Amino acid sequence: MKNIRRKIIDYSRGNDLEYFWRLYRQQQRTQSGFLHDVLTFLMSRCAYRHGGYIGPDTVIKGRLSLPHGLQGVFISRYARIGENCRIYQNVTIGEVDRKAPVIGDNCLIGAGAVIIGDIWIGDHVKIGAGAVVNRDVPDGCTVVAQPVRIIYQVGRESGNV
Repeated sequence: MKNIRRKIIDYSRGNDLEYFWRLYRQQQRTQSGFLHDVLTFLMSRCAYRHGGYIGPDTVIKGRLSLPHGLQGVFISRYARIGENCRIYQNVTIGEVDRKAPVIGDNCLIGAGAVIIGDIWIGDHVKIGAGAVVNRDVPDGCTVVAQPVRIIYQVGRESGNV
């Protein structure tokens, strides 16, 4: 009984994204044609219901962790996201001229962060809440503020990106 109650609460909050991820994986496996279009439509409707958007051509390796569900998360259709990434609410991963960020493995993106343009975010990067990133970030860095600055990098002192 508790398990059913938990599932109902998670679904009503928008935290149950299992159906969305199934649609996403199936849509990625389907190359083109009518079935691909139908799956893209269903995936978009499901994402909209959960309050976010993940583009139909977005490449996500492994499983993406969304602790707050899709609440306000926008991920461009041209973005590429590595394995074991964690993205909090109201994050925008946007494009400029059909070019979007490539995000490495094991990254953490804080609430309200904006990552935009044809940039590369390295592995094991932490992006602070509210940061606006429009430049490449090397592996193992922690970046914060506007304009973005590195506050920690493995083996180096802090400075501007």
